Amino acid sequence: MSEENDQYYFNFSFFKVDPKWRWMADLAKEESAKEVENVIRNSKIRFRSYSNLGLRDDTDFLFWFAAKTVEEIQVVIEKLYKTVFGKYIIPTMTYLSCTRPSIYVKEQKAHGFVTGNEQKKHVIVYPFTKTREWYLLPKEKRQEIMDEHIEVSKKYPQIVLNTTYSFGIHDEDFMLAFEVDNIRDFQDLIMDLRETQVSTYVKNDVPMIVCVKKDVIPLISSLG
Repeated sequence: MSEENDQYYFNFSFFKVDPKWRWMADLAKEESAKEVENVIRNSKIRFRSYSNLGLRDDTDFLFWFAAKTVEEIQVVIEKLYKTVFGKYIIPTMTYLSCTRPSIYVKEQKAHGFVTGNEQKKHVIVYPFTKTREWYLLPKEKRQEIMDEHIEVSKKYPQIVLNTTYSFGIHDEDFMLAFEVDNIRDFQDLIMDLRETQVSTYVKNDVPMIVCVKKDVIPLISSLG
């Protein structure tokens, strides 16, 4: 099995920064940023970092991990908390999911993150849960509705979709992560999808969290 077809656990860890961090000396903050970058890079698991600064009041940044086991994710976060910077961050939202083949898509592409595609400017993290009525529909009807959904999505080839599953391991049914360069493209996609049948079976699809690509050191430097 090729690496891109292997199964991964995804972890979306959102944090806020303690205001006390901003009072630290600039040199100490620079050294701590390098420490965090080294810890994460040495973990050998897949990783991306994003800023939410000024975009939400409940989170400042996102660390997105992909690993073969949940224990690997725990280890890297444990090491993060042991850094100087780690003593000044507070987790605000955490989502866990895993990659699985879809029962509705015959020809499936591997997830953008795990194939190592070029990282786009933004990711929109989108947890959601479907209603019980959806799962009571006959398989043929669900396939028909999903075919409509998939056809709409094909109109936006510039958007990379990472679909992962949270059944039994977190509070949501699914975790979607849309990688885009232009946020308006994502907005157009969502407006089109709202007109499909599948939207009537979505129980909950908030929050939708817009994140801006930023490497670790400039990300930490931007936090004050």
